[in-house]
Amino acid sequence: MVVPARNEAANLPYVLSALPPEVFEVVLVDGRSTDDTVAVARRERPDIRVVQQTRRGKGNALACGFAAVRGDIIVMLDADGSADPREISRYVDVLLDGADFAKGTRFAGGGGSSDLTRLRSWGNKVLNLVVNVLYGTRYTDLCYGFNAFWTRCLPVLALDAGETHEDKKLWGDGFEVETIINTRIARGRLKVVEVPSFELERIHGVSNLNTWRDGFRVLRAALTERFRPRQHAPQRDHHLVMDVIDLAEARTDATTDPAVATA
Repeated sequence: MVVPARNEAANLPYVLSALPPEVFEVVLVDGRSTDDTVAVARRERPDIRVVQQTRRGKGNALACGFAAVRGDIIVMLDADGSADPREISRYVDVLLDGADFAKGTRFAGGGGSSDLTRLRSWGNKVLNLVVNVLYGTRYTDLCYGFNAFWTRCLPVLALDAGETHEDKKLWGDGFEVETIINTRIARGRLKVVEVPSFELERIHGVSNLNTWRDGFRVLRAALTERFRPRQHAPQRDHHLVMDVIDLAEARTDATTDPAVATA
C-alpha cells in the first residue's frame, strides 16, 4: 500500500490503525512534512517503510511510492482519512478475480461521498465525459484516488520519480496524476473493474486541491495523454474491459494475497 502524506500527523493514527491485518507492506511517502508525520507513522506502525519525495505534489509522491513497493498488489490510499481502509478487501477481491486494475468510484451503486461539493461533482462529470469520449471508456468517476492494481502493471503507468528537485513540480506531479493513470490503463488495454466506494470527509486539516487550477490540469492531461505513445500491459493482449462490481454480490470472506502492498 502506498500512502502519500504531507503534514498528516493528526490523521495517520486512524488511517493506519484501520488497515486490514492482511496488508503486507505500507509505504509512506513523506512530502517534506513540517509536523510529526513520520514519527507518528512509525509509532503507529513500526514496520512502515518511509520514503521521501523527490519533488512536490501527489503525482510525484505516488511515483516515488510505486518505485519502492515490494508486494504483488498496490493499493493507493490517501492519508487524510477520506478513504475507508476497510474497503481494501473488496479491491483485492476484484484483482484476485481477474482484474488488472480495481478502480474506485463514488458514483456507482453502493458508492457516495460526504465531501464532494456540487461544483467538484459537476466538474468531475464533465471531465469524465471528455475522457470516455476520447478513450472509449465507461468510467463513472474520473477523479478518485482510491484504486488498486497488480505491480506487474507499473510499466503501463510509466510514472517516473526522477531526480530530486526540492521546490519544483513537473508535469504529472500534481492531482492530474489520477487522470494520467486512468487514461494510461485504458490505452494499455488493462482489464478494469470499478469498485463502489464511499468517500468520507477529511478528518483534520485542509485539502491542497484547487478546484479550478487542478480541474484545468486534469483536462490538459486528458487531451495530451490521448496522443502519447501507447504502453502495453505485460502478458496481456486484449481489448479494454470495463465492469462494475455489485456490492450485493461482493465476496465477504475477504481472502487476500499475502503480498499486498499499500501505497
